[in-house]
Amino acid sequence: MERNLKNVLVISFGFLLLFTAYGGLQSLQSSLNSEEGLGVASLSVLYAALILSSMFLPPILIKKLGCKWTIAISMCCYIAFSLGNFYASWYTLIPTSVILGLGGAPLWSAKCTYLTIAGTAYAEKAGKNAKDIINQYFGVFFLVFQSSGIWGNLISSLILSQSSTKVEISEEDLECCGAYNCLTDTTNTTGSAKPSNSLIYTLLGVYTASGVLAVLLVIVFLDQIKSDQAETEKEKLEAPSFWSTFLATFRHLKDKRQCLLIPLTMYSGFEQGFLSGDYTKVYVTCALGIQYVGYVMICFAAVNSLCSLLFGKISQFTGRKLLFALATVTNIACIIALLLWKPHPKQLAVFFVFPALWGLSDAVWQTQTNGLYGILFEKHKEAAFANYRLWESLGFVIAFGYSTKLQAYIKLYILLSVLVLSMVTYGAVEYLEAKSSPGTPTATKTENGGPHSQETFM
Repeated sequence: MERNLKNVLVISFGFLLLFTAYGGLQSLQSSLNSEEGLGVASLSVLYAALILSSMFLPPILIKKLGCKWTIAISMCCYIAFSLGNFYASWYTLIPTSVILGLGGAPLWSAKCTYLTIAGTAYAEKAGKNAKDIINQYFGVFFLVFQSSGIWGNLISSLILSQSSTKVEISEEDLECCGAYNCLTDTTNTTGSAKPSNSLIYTLLGVYTASGVLAVLLVIVFLDQIKSDQAETEKEKLEAPSFWSTFLATFRHLKDKRQCLLIPLTMYSGFEQGFLSGDYTKVYVTCALGIQYVGYVMICFAAVNSLCSLLFGKISQFTGRKLLFALATVTNIACIIALLLWKPHPKQLAVFFVFPALWGLSDAVWQTQTNGLYGILFEKHKEAAFANYRLWESLGFVIAFGYSTKLQAYIKLYILLSVLVLSMVTYGAVEYLEAKSSPGTPTATKTENGGPHSQETFM
């Protein structure tokens, strides 16, 4: 096997193992650690730490340690979060959430840097176009990585469904589920009754082992970048000073279009935060039980991956405006339906319809917003994507931050308001673009630029 392709596969399967664990844990936080809102508070802290990490750590760590060891050490930060869940309390989960958040940005930056260097090196040796090879490597990576959402949630559902303490949910208890949920912890007496400690420890043991395997795979099989390539990359990293890069992120806000895209970018964090933090708890766990959370999130991940691939292909024919309109209508329909629907175990199929439609919408928000940033700010991509990470992460922080303080219907109205505002400001961006370049077609070109969750689901 060609050596560079071997390294791409090592990174891809390392991330698959790592995010199989993290993705499953994130989906369960609001249900598994619901006491005093500990689970969603830890996620809010996690994304706040990710914001700081994005601004400060990646260039420093990659320059000092190189890509391979930055990836390995950052992966250990994710394992720390799994270990913190073994004895979930404010003294274990919050510090380990900070550790994971700090490790998130260097992990993704080192991965992108490594794949770029590997692609460039192979292209030079084979006499091919570097951009084409790099795109192929990213394609291989995301093909493998995207399935982590399926495996992580499948593991949780299979293990937690072994619980012998299944609770019959009364009609009275079901009144506490849905948009007008009870803010007290009374839902813990219904379908969200916590599984036994032995099952939880088994699940966490599997997740931790998956993370450890990811680290070992990288340490043992991933080649260190050759010294001449590493030096070239270090020069690139050193070219802009740390403070100039930091300030460039905020200087970019002088661009009117960037300011107008802030609501849309934050909405991406809001809507993902609602699905993983609120829908899983007040609809699925409350009415069906925690063992169904994984199956529901598998549905979301599968539809999301397929639609991401589909929309990336068809956007050149439809243009981005039509896809944004599709996502907006779909999300608005879901929000209105969630406000009206009273979840009931007899309506099992409906619990899967919402995440499927949500996955369709999220695929548009991810592919088209990333592509939009790449097209609008082609000359300032680093500052633009730093803003993307900053505002999306802030959306996550706010969504998880108020998760336990507000009833679900209020959160749905907030979601609806932010979505409407996003489309108004996005429309203004399209108007400005059309005004500045009247004869230019606005069909989007898809960028291979950003990890989906990653950086959304990190």
